[in-house]
Amino acid sequence: MIDKTHQLSVRQQSQLIQINRSTLYYKPKEISSTDLSWMRLIDEIHLDYPFMGSRMIRDMLQRQGHQIGRRKVRRLMRLMGIHALYPKPNTSKPNLAHRIF
Repeated sequence: MIDKTHQLSVRQQSQLIQINRSTLYYKPKEISSTDLSWMRLIDEIHLDYPFMGSRMIRDMLQRQGHQIGRRKVRRLMRLMGIHALYPKPNTSKPNLAHRIF
């Protein structure tokens, strides 16, 4: 992608492929051990109660004696790729009483 030893500067190379130079130097933060333990607890609750969202999971954790906020639960759920299950609208089923144009 970007070669620092190339005759073109890093700035010119990044302009050619249309990315910001800061993207080249970004190093993502590692997940902390406390976040991993929170993620394990959230995953256990989610497996038992897949309908629970971040608020209900936060409430359950607080009832168990843990101090955690809803936004942290939401962020970790998003990081794990889990979502609450809920009924979706049935918009694809036609109503036979309606006229078809």
